[in-house]
Amino acid sequence: MLVCKLNPMRFTTIVKHQRLLSREPSILSSIALARFKSSKPFNTGILFVPQQEAWIVERMGKFRRILEPGLNFLIPFLDRVGYVQSLKELAIDIPKQSAVTLDNVTLNIDGVLYLKVSDPYLASYGVEDPEFAITQLAQTTMRSELGKISLDKVFRERENLNYAIVESLNKASASWGLICFRYEIRDIKLPNRVQEAMQMQVEAERKKRAAILDSEGIREADINVAEGKRQSTILASEAEQQEQINKAQEKDNQQF
Repeated sequence: MLVCKLNPMRFTTIVKHQRLLSREPSILSSIALARFKSSKPFNTGILFVPQQEAWIVERMGKFRRILEPGLNFLIPFLDRVGYVQSLKELAIDIPKQSAVTLDNVTLNIDGVLYLKVSDPYLASYGVEDPEFAITQLAQTTMRSELGKISLDKVFRERENLNYAIVESLNKASASWGLICFRYEIRDIKLPNRVQEAMQMQVEAERKKRAAILDSEGIREADINVAEGKRQSTILASEAEQQEQINKAQEKDNQQF
């Protein structure tokens, strides 16, 4: 059951029964897709536009002007608010999808896109559904960028990959009145066989490093033993030489 409550500013739809939402999943999806646009206010002639919102006014179906935050006046019956755009930064979840890297590895990857409306006019008239359009574009761009690099670079150059996706998105979304600030890859899921191969590679690398450390330890020990023997031989030779010198001096003293 839906009850509409009228206030001087706008209609507010109140969903009273959660059971209705479970029956109508389309209601949930429509609510999720409405983050770009607030509910349209009722034209009472005097309107107060909230901060960080832009209201698109149409007169007899044609674009008239954009209302700034604060007090505004409209002509009843002739003017109407056609679109309400939020100017706040938004975070949009990019659904998980499959992508193939340059070395033919299939990944399941998702992310988060941060953007805002830069031109309320274009966001209203340049595209039917800004969030759906930018989500589809982000998925397509992510697949395209992943196809240019190998699996190793996906992990090593994650920041560069995010930057490349944002650059591509901004080129395409400029005509929609949207600007993308950053894109963050959230989760990368590899196929089981690839994960096992990577785990084996990591284990082999670990064993290799352990063997190198062991061999270096043995080499250092052998060097220390050899150095000790050399020092012992030198000291013994010097002691014998000193003893011969002492005997010679003693013999000379006796003869003198």
